[in-house]
Amino acid sequence: MSQPNLPNITPAISLSRDDAVNLLLSSIAMEEMGLAHILNTEGEKLQYVLGTLPGLTPPTTSFADILNVNTSVRDTLEAVSKQEFLLQSKLNNVTNIQTLVGP
Repeated sequence: MSQPNLPNITPAISLSRDDAVNLLLSSIAMEEMGLAHILNTEGEKLQYVLGTLPGLTPPTTSFADILNVNTSVRDTLEAVSKQEFLLQSKLNNVTNIQTLVGP
C-alpha cells in the first residue's frame, strides 16, 4: 500500500489573544447550537411516537415501543447533560482569561 503524500503546508497565522478568546467563545456557541438541535430532535421523536407531532398521522405504537423510545431519549439527554457540563467548564475557563493591555 502507498502512503499518502501531503504537501508541506506551513500557513502563517497570527492571532491576538483577543482573537483566540473570540474563536474559543464561537466554538463553544456552535457546540451549544448543535446540542440544541439534538434536544429538539429528541423532543420531536417523542412527539412522533406519542402521535402529537403536528402534520403527521400518528403511528401505531405499543407500550413497549414507547418505553424503548423513552430509554433512547433518556440516554441521549444524559449524554447531552454531560457535554453541557464540559461546555460550562470551558466557558468559565475562557471567560477568566485575562486580556493584555498594550502593544
